[in-house]
Amino acid sequence: MKPLSKEIQAIIHGDSHDPFRVLGGHLATRAGKKRVVIRVFHPWGKAAAIVEESGAVHPMERLDEAGFFALEFPDRGQLFPYHVRVTQLSGESFDYDDPYRFLPVLTDYDQHLFREGNHFQLYEKLGAHPLDLGGVAGVHFAVWAPGARRVSLVGDFNAWDGRIHPMRSLGSSGLWELFVPGMTEGVRYKYEVKTQEGALLVKSDPFAFSSEPRPKTASVVASLDGFEWNDGEWMEGRARGGALERPLSFYEVHLGSWQRVPEEGNRFLTYREAAERLVPYAAEMGFTHLELLPLAEHPLDESWGYQGTGYFAPTSRHGSPRDFMAFVDAAHRAGLGVVMDWVPAHFPSDGHGLTGFDGTALYEHSDPRKGFHPDWNTLIFNYGRTEVAEFLIANALYWLDRFHLDGLRVDAVASMLYLDYSRKEGEWVPNAHGGRENLEAIAFLRKLNALTHERHPGTMMIAEESTAWPMVSRPTYVGGLGFTLKWNMGWMHDTLRYFSKDPVHRRYHHQDLTFSLLYAFTENFVLPLSHDEVVHGKGSLIGKMPGDIWQKFANLRLLLAYLYAHPGKKLLFMGQEFGQFAEWNALKSLDWHLLDYPTHRGVRQLVQDLNILYRAERPLWEVDTEHHGFEWISLQDIDQSVIAFMRKAADPADCLLAVFNFTPVVRRGYRLGVPRGGHWRELLNTDAQAYGGSNVGLAGGARTEEVPWHLHGQSLTLTLPPLGALFLKPA
Repeated sequence: MKPLSKEIQAIIHGDSHDPFRVLGGHLATRAGKKRVVIRVFHPWGKAAAIVEESGAVHPMERLDEAGFFALEFPDRGQLFPYHVRVTQLSGESFDYDDPYRFLPVLTDYDQHLFREGNHFQLYEKLGAHPLDLGGVAGVHFAVWAPGARRVSLVGDFNAWDGRIHPMRSLGSSGLWELFVPGMTEGVRYKYEVKTQEGALLVKSDPFAFSSEPRPKTASVVASLDGFEWNDGEWMEGRARGGALERPLSFYEVHLGSWQRVPEEGNRFLTYREAAERLVPYAAEMGFTHLELLPLAEHPLDESWGYQGTGYFAPTSRHGSPRDFMAFVDAAHRAGLGVVMDWVPAHFPSDGHGLTGFDGTALYEHSDPRKGFHPDWNTLIFNYGRTEVAEFLIANALYWLDRFHLDGLRVDAVASMLYLDYSRKEGEWVPNAHGGRENLEAIAFLRKLNALTHERHPGTMMIAEESTAWPMVSRPTYVGGLGFTLKWNMGWMHDTLRYFSKDPVHRRYHHQDLTFSLLYAFTENFVLPLSHDEVVHGKGSLIGKMPGDIWQKFANLRLLLAYLYAHPGKKLLFMGQEFGQFAEWNALKSLDWHLLDYPTHRGVRQLVQDLNILYRAERPLWEVDTEHHGFEWISLQDIDQSVIAFMRKAADPADCLLAVFNFTPVVRRGYRLGVPRGGHWRELLNTDAQAYGGSNVGLAGGARTEEVPWHLHGQSLTLTLPPLGALFLKPA
């Protein structure tokens, strides 16, 4: 055999960054005459042949025992379609259409947009996409790996051998691509990345639309096309905007443990089963939105989805991407919005994921003082790298665009904003001005929020942000971060701390109730009673309540009423709506059997009634974010642990009085000033017998007296139920 060129040797040894220069069909000129040369490499191939569309078979010359073949057509002046027939050492033969006879799919414009950071439909180009190329059906693969020496497609189709399908490098963009004819949906694959040092890494596709079930980690070819949406009316209404002026009551759900199927090995619900069970349940309960813990593919159940590896793949635990579309579509048709938690703050160090993707710190920082998260042992995205910020923004838009999500709740925003988050002196790197603010993350968040609001009007971007960072939920054009809403973590912590105290001691913690109103209108707040507060030894909400069983239930009902009366949108984690005693366990179903007991049914009935009342009464939501929608009536009755306030609609004549007694003592003859005379009807009493209470109340309402009180000319004399709340409205 003749000595082989370095380029051919690079193919054989899996070291070529430009396989198309060697493999496939090429025009050559010899003695002034054009001819076609076709080269094929298939390891352990004993023989190969070119099969034309006419059926003509042309045996190829074997140039190397490793399986390199070539054939020259001296009488051909132009390239032509063909198949390759390979006979393996075992004697078995098979035909395939040669990937190396196809031109690039990614255009110069794609590469230009990608390099400048403005290719926000990047998921339509990178990843695996079934398509028809020149009348040939197959799958196009593309990935970003600028530091790689070679990138190959591997899978069952090539025995996971990285020498068989090396990809085409697109130069300075750092992109690699390959069209594989004949491939279809359902194929498992990964990328084999050869680093500059010669190490081989096997990586899942960062842009894959589907993955195989854990603990396996291969990506799966999937199409998002073909689903017929039926939520046009919902989408049109959403586009009109006005989320802040609407009632928002989020039912926070971990889909993997809301309900399981114990009779079938405790398996997960599928997305379509959840559409039949979860959607009608949440709608009947009166919630306006489902908020789902992250559903991007993740390897570890115990991470609840917050350490994802498949950013574009709805987790296969519950089905396919189209199944998830069906779930969202069903929710919209039932009048429910769907928000999903989204995690751009960090990613896990699993070897098949983003970490060191091409042998370099590609998505993360190389300096651990900037790139390693000490709280979660994860890696921090490099927001200052154009392509990384673009990857995350394209991902956010993807969930809104292709799955019709109504918003994203952005996790761990505080950890993104501060360079010294959870770090000691000397463990972090100041910004260019010597400060602790992460300027690159701030710029990323502003661009993210501006683009999502521009491209998907009416959707919500919600920040889980626990510090006093200003203007988190203010528009970017006035210097804010641009979020729609912000979780009020301070309210949550203060409120739960107050409720955990024995009522006899609550007088000493009264400020925990009143402090939140000093800042309640500085942001557009969501009041979260979230999953974070009922896990890791914190107990359930009812488990935090002091006293005997009766007092625990009464306190829980009081807490829920306080949530719905306080300014701010509402969020309640699953299981707390019926008073689950056990701490949340992500590995099993909620304790639905508790609904066999009237006390638990009473709590659920209260939550349903609160949602119905909340949605019906404009004072509870119409001017939620403005101070003129709230008025203290009584905030300083510390000794009796009673507070009362008015909630007002845009028309202040439309108002509602909320009164709370945080002790188990019945308060008779309790006087409160009110702005209007006449009969005030009782809208809700958490001590009602239907909710499991003692039925102390007003027998339907009360009439004012012309006794000035609390700066008003009229007043009501009420009987306050023990550990109870009353909502009243002027007739």
